[in-house]
Amino acid sequence: MVNSMRRPAHSLRAWWSRQRAEYSGQAHRPVAGYSLVLLAYFAGAVGFTGAARVTGRTPPRLGPGELTLLTIATHKISRALAKDPVTSPLRVPFTRFEGVSGPSELHEEVRVSGMEHSLGELVSCPFCLAPWVASGLFAGYTFFPGPTRAAVITYTVVAGSDFLQYAYSTTQQRSTPPEQRRQTG
Repeated sequence: MVNSMRRPAHSLRAWWSRQRAEYSGQAHRPVAGYSLVLLAYFAGAVGFTGAARVTGRTPPRLGPGELTLLTIATHKISRALAKDPVTSPLRVPFTRFEGVSGPSELHEEVRVSGMEHSLGELVSCPFCLAPWVASGLFAGYTFFPGPTRAAVITYTVVAGSDFLQYAYSTTQQRSTPPEQRRQTG
């Protein structure tokens, strides 16, 4: 009986090892780490759903205006977590500072392997963080609507301010003769 149970598990492991090898080719890709990150995300989604049911909370229906605010805030929070110098201590265990990539943004490279590499890619990539941030904000709307809405509005305003800072800087540079230009921050 035990041997018959081990055979399918062994076959599944062998199949998965072949799939990882074929996917990765000559490059080392931490597929097992990515799998664990995905598992954590799905576990969080299931936990959120279960907690909402147990507490009788219903996720909110968001109108177009609220969805727009949520989209802009997700962008800004994801970018701040992944690129901002002030949030670099969150990325230190997984990344190496390489330089500045833009105004108030850092360029960092993932420096570790295995599970830590997968986490490093997650915390240093605003595109990768966006689903996590959006899901967290949506959960916040369900359980703590007031504070979450305040945070969403705040980060939307900050994103708008960033846009205006770039527009101002661009306008200023275009209106200044080249010999008088200097790098502004």
